Amino acid sequence: MPDMSASASLAMTHLATLAQEVDEDKVTPGVLGFIVFAAMALAVWALMKSMSKHMGKVKFEESPDEGPAEDGTTTGSSGKASPAKG
Repeated sequence: MPDMSASASLAMTHLATLAQEVDEDKVTPGVLGFIVFAAMALAVWALMKSMSKHMGKVKFEESPDEGPAEDGTTTGSSGKASPAKG
């Protein structure tokens, strides 16, 4: 095992004593679980903000919905008659 510095070994001994004081039957996510959850929440927030920005740039105009003509054909956006699908 590689040599640990004095501060790292001191921290490990303190963490080991804290871990022994924790109830063995109680399971908690701890600080690492909170950090992972917070990082995922920030990532989702950033993605939603980016998606909102990109969706704001989209220029979409829907053509008016034209009903079927009397002979059973529908007209497209070009004005030409096309057979009705059915």
